[in-house]
Order: sequence, then C-alpha cells, then structure tokens
Amino acid sequence: MANGSLSGRKALVTGGARGIGAAVAQALARAGASVMIGDVLTELAAQTAAGLSQTGARVGSVALDVTDDAQWERAVGAVVGELGGFDILINNAGIEITSLIADLQADDLRRMCDINVVGVGLGLKHAFRAMRPGGAVGGGGCVVNVSSVAATIAYPAIAGYSATKSAVDRMTRVAAMEAGKLGYGIRVNCVYPGLTPTEMGMKLATDIVANGLAPNVEGAVGAVIEQTPLGRLATLDEISAAIVFLCSDEARFITGAGVPIDGGMGM
Repeated sequence: MANGSLSGRKALVTGGARGIGAAVAQALARAGASVMIGDVLTELAAQTAAGLSQTGARVGSVALDVTDDAQWERAVGAVVGELGGFDILINNAGIEITSLIADLQADDLRRMCDINVVGVGLGLKHAFRAMRPGGAVGGGGCVVNVSSVAATIAYPAIAGYSATKSAVDRMTRVAAMEAGKLGYGIRVNCVYPGLTPTEMGMKLATDIVANGLAPNVEGAVGAVIEQTPLGRLATLDEISAAIVFLCSDEARFITGAGVPIDGGMGM
C-alpha cells in the first residue's frame, strides 16, 4: 500500500511488541496511521514504540492483557485520549503451545483459549462499543483478527492452537454480520498467516522436533515449505501488507472475509 493510505487513522495493535504485531504496527505507521501498541510485555512495547517514533510516526504503547476486560477499557481509553480517535483494531495477540493430543494439558488448552479466543472476543466487544454510533468515537472503522493457516490445515501437535484459531475465523464472520446488520459501520476480517521465522514460529519448529515429528529444526521448517506451493515461508512484510490493505479504503466492500497469507499451504 502507498504511504498515506491510512492517513488520519488511529490504530491499536495487540501483541505489538514483537513479531508479526511489531511488523504490522510499523506497516500501519508507514501508511500514515497513528498507532498504539498494546502488550503485556510493557518494556519491550515501549521500546518498539520509541523506535517507530524515531521515523516520525505517532506511536505509543499501553499495557494490555487481552484476557482482562478492565485493561481493554483502559487501553481503548488511551488510544482515544492520546491519539484522538480509534478506527482500527488489529487483534494480533496470541500464543501457541505445542502438544501431541495424547499429551494435552488442560491448563495449556485453557491458556490458549483465554488469549486466542477470549482475547479476540473482548477486543471485538470494546472496538464495537467505541466505534459504533453513540460510542466513544462513533465513526465506524475496521477490525482485523489474526488467525493462522493452522485454522485451515491438519498439522500434527497443534490441535489446541488450531482449534482456537478456527474459533477466531468463526468469530470474525459472526462479528462482521452483526456489525453490518446493526449499522455499526465497522468491517471485520481475518487473516491466516503461514509460518514465519519469528520467535514464535521457530519455537514451533523446535517443539515439533521435541515431539519426534522431525529430525531437526531444518527438517521441521522444510516440511512446511514442502507443503507450500510457493516453496518458502511467509515474510513479515507480506503479512503486514495484507493487513494494511484490509484496513484501507481499497477494501471498503470487504467484510467477513478470511484472507490466506500462506503461499497456498491451506488451499
């Protein structure tokens, strides 16, 4: 997307301290948006925001545990108060805990559900309340939920994660329908990123090896690449560009969609 395509927009990116979230925050800022990074990693979030601010972008950070209603209220208040509006939410925060089904732990499943599902649901709730007519901002907007290619494929040792990311997909579509039918002026979409060489992505590869499903990290990554028609991993810039597009006016008639950014792996 061209610089300035999101000029004047005010965005909140959850899990924006590092990885995909940090790359999306950078891309939104490059497109002209003011950005608030919300994360439990408060020091790293502040560092990421400070680094982006040096480029001339308006970027701040706020403590945000996405499973906590009260923290969502404070975070949205910070976006509105410090940036002067709120019309983009990127629901990116998420975790992945690798496990074979025979070894699943209830606490691990609950934690993934809390962050990956409850967190997205609360984000939608507070975005809708702020952006809909009569809300704190009331001018409409858009939400992009970050699901995963794991929602569209059967891959060993990620059953719990796949389930939560499938829930993100379903929640996206219901939210888009509600927002449209109720006249909120809010578009809701999701993306399915493929494996990226982030800290989280490489941990998954390491865990696959630990579970006896690949001889080494290179083999684990190679297995993913073999299943990907374009023959490589996704880059952070490619994922960010698709999200920026969904936030832009060029996507103004797109809602309730799931956009794969996976090199064809989930086709």
